[in-house]
Amino acid sequence: MAKALRSLAGDVVAITGGARGIGRATAAALIARGARVAIGDIEADLAQGTAQELGAGTIGLPLDVTDRASFATFLDEVESRLGPLDVLINNAGIMPLGAFVEETDPCAQRLVDINVHGVLFGSKLALERFIPRRRGHLVQLASALGKFGLAGGATYAATKHAVVGLSEALRQEYRPLGIDISVVMPTAVKTELGSGLAETRAFKAVEPEEVAEAIVEALQTGRFEVYVPRSLSRMVRLTVLMPRRVNEAVARLLKSDRVLSNLDHLARAGYEERMTHTIGGAPVPAPEAAQPEPEPAGPAPAQAEREKEAV
Repeated sequence: MAKALRSLAGDVVAITGGARGIGRATAAALIARGARVAIGDIEADLAQGTAQELGAGTIGLPLDVTDRASFATFLDEVESRLGPLDVLINNAGIMPLGAFVEETDPCAQRLVDINVHGVLFGSKLALERFIPRRRGHLVQLASALGKFGLAGGATYAATKHAVVGLSEALRQEYRPLGIDISVVMPTAVKTELGSGLAETRAFKAVEPEEVAEAIVEALQTGRFEVYVPRSLSRMVRLTVLMPRRVNEAVARLLKSDRVLSNLDHLARAGYEERMTHTIGGAPVPAPEAAQPEPEPAGPAPAQAEREKEAV
């Protein structure tokens, strides 16, 4: 007999990075289920505008997830205006891409600050509220790259591995107290963050609404591991069973090993420009197109002599 889905009507949900992309789509999906939603975003005006567009009493608030005080103020304001927090969705994240050795130190620091420290701050602050009530649900947005890495996204993959590991540990620590943890691991998503990625037969991007629906299902069922699409879970389990050399050979055959390194920088230009302002400098230099060396008018003297000898 199928387990009854938990109602989300009246639940107070806070979403970080909720002004656009997955955050916005998730807010809309939760509002449709009767939840009371607050979205926090570093772009305060955009957060307020998104909240007004979504309606249903949704509130938009400023939030810098890398600042613990800002995060605490955000959650305090959510509870003051909407009521006790039931769900925190740690969605905020960035994904600058490029060759690892060309990545600037400020870029790497910003990646860790937002994608890891932001999740740590949010998790601690939410759990402080959940533990006395012995209820609550913490949803962490990771990535399929939290289970494996790809060239071109080394530091990003490292941050998402951290989120997956954190979520597994928190599940063991706080599940006995009645608190649910879910970790969401989508493939590439058709948002600004996921723009310009190469698609292959084995790698298809999904819509943010698909991720939003998977998050809703996790909240209704208490599911821990949430893959989007769900078929991704089979692929992850299969790669664990196969020898590394086989996995790598299959990835080369399907060209899935080039998804993050073979970028369309024109399609990604808007996001890369925004990352420049977010990081305070160019995140990772876009590789210039290789220019063919000009053909010499004739062989160099030494080469000409060798060619004569070869003849």
